Amino acid sequence: MRREDWEKYIPDFKEKTEAFYSGQIKKAEYKGFSGFYGSYAQRSQDASMLRLRMPAGRVTKEKLDFIARMIREYQIDCVHVTTCETIQLHNLKEQAVVELVEKALDAGIITLGGGGDYPRNVMCSPLSGVEANEYFDVMPWAEAAGEYLLSFIFAEKMPRKLKVCFSNSLKNIPHATYRDLGFVATPEGNFDVYSAGGLGNNARFGVKVAENVPPERILYYIKAMWLTFRAYGNYGNRGRARTRYMQEMLGGPQEYVKAYQEKLKSVFESGEDLDLKVEPHEIQKKEDGTRISGRRILPQKQNGLYTVIWHPVGGLPRPEDLCRLSDALADMEEVELRLSPDETIYIINLTGEEAEEILRVTADSAETVFETSVSCIGAQICQVGLRDSQGLLKKCIQAVREAGIPDGALPQMHISGCPSSCGTHQTGALGFRGSFLLVDKNPEPAFVLYVNGCEIQGQERFGHEVGTMLEEKIPAFLVEMGQTVADSGMDFADWLRENPDGVDYLAKKYL
Repeated sequence: MRREDWEKYIPDFKEKTEAFYSGQIKKAEYKGFSGFYGSYAQRSQDASMLRLRMPAGRVTKEKLDFIARMIREYQIDCVHVTTCETIQLHNLKEQAVVELVEKALDAGIITLGGGGDYPRNVMCSPLSGVEANEYFDVMPWAEAAGEYLLSFIFAEKMPRKLKVCFSNSLKNIPHATYRDLGFVATPEGNFDVYSAGGLGNNARFGVKVAENVPPERILYYIKAMWLTFRAYGNYGNRGRARTRYMQEMLGGPQEYVKAYQEKLKSVFESGEDLDLKVEPHEIQKKEDGTRISGRRILPQKQNGLYTVIWHPVGGLPRPEDLCRLSDALADMEEVELRLSPDETIYIINLTGEEAEEILRVTADSAETVFETSVSCIGAQICQVGLRDSQGLLKKCIQAVREAGIPDGALPQMHISGCPSSCGTHQTGALGFRGSFLLVDKNPEPAFVLYVNGCEIQGQERFGHEVGTMLEEKIPAFLVEMGQTVADSGMDFADWLRENPDGVDYLAKKYL
């Protein structure tokens, strides 16, 4: 779509934002309006956030340069890599958020539709195209789908947001088998299609609605999803206005498949040409002969090229580090960032010498598996958040470090500040969801514990709910568990297989 198709909406955003900050309109009214622009007022109501779409989680050097320039120009002090592979800018004042929406367009970054009841950022396996043993590179198809979905922002409004993603292997990193619509690569070079899944309240795994779909035909399946959503989505109850509720609304998974297939048939019979012609990404870069290895180094399938893994704790890279990274990448060819749903940033297509430099620039990275734990932005900033998930993560990491718990004894945990599951707590090996407990009739901060979730395709499962734990007790619980696992001589995954009720048992005295 053309820039002018988007920019004509910006004056309304400026007007309403000025009205909100001057007290002329209330928070709820502003939220219903500003989500269209990818922006929400923060909990304090004296600042805003802005969500930058990064289709398929791909951040080019040019887009990173824009972010770095804006950090410097507006003195942005909080940046969050989200579990939907976007980048959020936080603590923005009124003038900054209005100006950034327009300046982002100049940089080829769209924020419109980033919130509200619209198709969200299309997600993709972060290492697609460079990962050994992938079925095929799904990135070009994910980007094409993202471009197509932008047109639905202006179409008849759907019940609620639509999340679409693409997976290149059984790792299922973007959770393609349990999103609103997921395209799952097959060994034959095609896609299996899953629909009507999602985390949060009434979590559901997706239903397989099609098999071995040629990649060039994926837009027909997206159009059918939109039509199914419009026909059967719950417009009357906002809490149930998501695709996953259609499974039960229509009488079960098989009935949902029938409804979807009917809409798909109508799309094919309409005569509309939705066939795609997509050019594959061809990496031309050559190695420099330098060999490198290490905990944060991944060899790519392109001989002699490397990926550097950078996981800022909590998905919160220091703004100054992003600026330094942008400066370092400026003269490197074909290098870009890929964002992952676990808040990891991958810097790909590096020679060995370049990888050594990027390791130095990104030295402030998680040091253990446990420190790569996932957290939503939390209730300190989020309007709807119940608990400070970021604060909990920091306390837990500090306690685990002080106790000397070895790497591997604790897993990557997933923390959501509320039931929305932005921290994907339901499919983590260890998950926490914001809640409360009554102590002497007073509500105290607490989290519900989930155990043994899994995202791997063919092994998907939601973690079982163990119980509710006061926030102040969680660090001690994790330290005891880490010590128990370390004493066993196993890592956490092996220990849990040997002791399937082990976490439940250790948690009892903390619940």
